[in-house]
Amino acid sequence: MPPAKPGNIDWINNLRLIALYAVIVLHCSSLLLMQYGKVPMADWWTADFFNAITRFAVPTFVMITGALLLHREYEISSFLKKRLSRVVVPFLFWSLVYVWYSWYNEEITFGSEAWTNVKQVLHQLKYGSSYHLWYVYMLIGLYFFIPILSKFVRNASEKEMLYFLVIWFGVLLVTQPYLVRYNPAVDMHYFAGYAGYLVLGHYLAFKDFSVKHLRVWMVLLFVFCVVLIAVGSYLIIPYHKWPGTMFYEPVNPAVVMLSASMFIIIKLTMPKVSSVVTRVRDFAGNYNYGIYLSHALVLYFLEDPFGISYKLCTPVVAIPLTALICFLISLLLVWIVNKIPFLGKWVSG
Repeated sequence: MPPAKPGNIDWINNLRLIALYAVIVLHCSSLLLMQYGKVPMADWWTADFFNAITRFAVPTFVMITGALLLHREYEISSFLKKRLSRVVVPFLFWSLVYVWYSWYNEEITFGSEAWTNVKQVLHQLKYGSSYHLWYVYMLIGLYFFIPILSKFVRNASEKEMLYFLVIWFGVLLVTQPYLVRYNPAVDMHYFAGYAGYLVLGHYLAFKDFSVKHLRVWMVLLFVFCVVLIAVGSYLIIPYHKWPGTMFYEPVNPAVVMLSASMFIIIKLTMPKVSSVVTRVRDFAGNYNYGIYLSHALVLYFLEDPFGISYKLCTPVVAIPLTALICFLISLLLVWIVNKIPFLGKWVSG
């Protein structure tokens, strides 16, 4: 039976905030990344680097969820009611906000037929009203699986968990476009997808490693993965049979190693900071989900009409600066929404 908590969770709070900022950096650089051949190569490489170094973000969110939830026993109905209400209500609110933005930006139009308008909104909710909301759909699916998966984790030996993780990683390998020829006819999709990140996060959070200089090794692995993802993404551009985002995909083996190494690095790094910094971190952490939900809207308005984007100055400065401005404004926005009487605490996230 694992302990009640994965040790001191301060490092998890640090990791959660780092991952959130990384998501925003990733989205700030994506528009430039898609301009391959239309912008100077130095600028494109900058975007490629920022994309590669931040690809751990979403997998890390899932790993944190596994670290915090899988060691507990749940009554299924109460777990789903508690968790889904926390996720779905803010998600629906911000989804409707993005529907409004699409109308405001003239991407969609509404006519005089009420039912036609309702169907259009429902269509937006079905497939996601903004590019970043795919994560929430994935998270909701994982929540349905967590009460079952936690049974396995709480009763599994370390050998059994490693068995699961090794097969999961192997399935990810042989289902990659460049290795698909080695994919056997045996149906192994049961081990595919994001559920492996839940188990990986739990395992790494509770495991006491005795490897000498482990943090150094993890830093080297992280750097290797960043180079592999960045250079690999560049090298496959001419080969249209392989998707150009292949190395960026969250279930790519390189991203798994990148995410695991970052997870361990932060776990083994506990800097001594002032109580003021800790309070600021915890304050922002309280609105982590709301910042994620709202940051795309803030990015839209930062770019137009204010012109704050990767174009602000040289991209190596503009991308992280835009992300920081977006982070702070999103935090302020969600904090204000949270103050709305009766409704705010439910929809702010």
